[in-house]
Amino acid sequence: MADRYLAELCADFPAVMITGPRAAGKTTTAAQQVEQIVALDQPGVAAAYRADPDAALRRAGRPVLLDEWQEVPEVLPAVKRVVDRDGTAGQFILAGSVRAELFNETWAGTGRIVRMSMYPLVERELRGILDPERPAFLARLATSGTDELVVPPKAPAIDDYVAMALRGGFPEVAYRDRSDRARTTWLTSYLDDLVTRDAAALDTAKDPVKLRRYLSVLALNNAGTPSDATLYRAADVNAKTAAGYDHLLRSLYVLDVVPAWTSNRLSRLIKQGKRYMVDSGLAAAAAGLDGPTVLGDPDLVGRCFDALATAQLRPEIVMSQPRPALHHLRVEGGRREVDLVVEIGASRVIGLEFKAGSAPGGDDAKHLFWLRDELGKDFAAGAVVHSGSAIYKLGERVHAIPLCAIWS
Repeated sequence: MADRYLAELCADFPAVMITGPRAAGKTTTAAQQVEQIVALDQPGVAAAYRADPDAALRRAGRPVLLDEWQEVPEVLPAVKRVVDRDGTAGQFILAGSVRAELFNETWAGTGRIVRMSMYPLVERELRGILDPERPAFLARLATSGTDELVVPPKAPAIDDYVAMALRGGFPEVAYRDRSDRARTTWLTSYLDDLVTRDAAALDTAKDPVKLRRYLSVLALNNAGTPSDATLYRAADVNAKTAAGYDHLLRSLYVLDVVPAWTSNRLSRLIKQGKRYMVDSGLAAAAAGLDGPTVLGDPDLVGRCFDALATAQLRPEIVMSQPRPALHHLRVEGGRREVDLVVEIGASRVIGLEFKAGSAPGGDDAKHLFWLRDELGKDFAAGAVVHSGSAIYKLGERVHAIPLCAIWS
């Protein structure tokens, strides 16, 4: 999925920046499109580019990958200067795991460098289901309901879905047949590097012990909607510190905050975002969760299922035009709640509920029915995404759909 999209961008634009968490496969994907790789995390290479980035770029071949550009942020305005002189498509790919804006008071790439977000692998990629002509799941649901959706002959059971969530999508664990212990060791090492190396490179004042504790609390509440105060108390940090941690983790692309949906047609909607760790396996490692623990707790099962399902949608949203926008909806007091509200353009929305059960009924879709009735024709479709094996109708424009139909 990412390979094809990157090739399209390189054919149209002189410089493309791939953003996403460390070890998500950015370098591997970019390397297929270039003739030269400049590894800016190597001290000697970094020194040359830091001393005179314009001269270093003149010596580099084309197309070139400037890997780990955040080690030498001076390279960004140098790329801008080259592109201003020569707008030939496909000259530069920049790959990094830190938001570029942190290094420049004024972002130098506006109008010169386009961005492509990359996330850990999804099941569609892992299973090799990469038909470029097949519409994305959300597009199919919005335009034809369930007519174009299929379920594999052997649909996963809830144990399988939990195993997928605990594994996550980092290539180093997703593509290798690692034991549970080896997988957890890799993910835990990733977390240790994140709080001691990556975070410290951006903010040396951050306490790695407190940051690691805050990460654990976020992970235990992954895909949930606890109040900010609840998180702060659990992590033993104040609001200012927690806000700084949230900003830092989002800047490292490991935390995704899905904003609350607002509409002048609905009242008393809460404005608090819904926090997700971008990789469900990383969240499980941060929280110290294993399969038996998750399967023994219905709340954990539900949130693992939600996190896994949401992860499948992020890459297809990046590549969709026009790009849908993800939100969640919750009415004050929790009387109404929809896990994801997806705006698909022209004020139309899709509502999604995630239920770790094999046969959801009308009661599981009651909030979708309410949203449909409130929005009328602007409600394109709704789905209760579940862990069973059957696709069926729950009501007008509302369906029960197995999670595996997203990638099948």
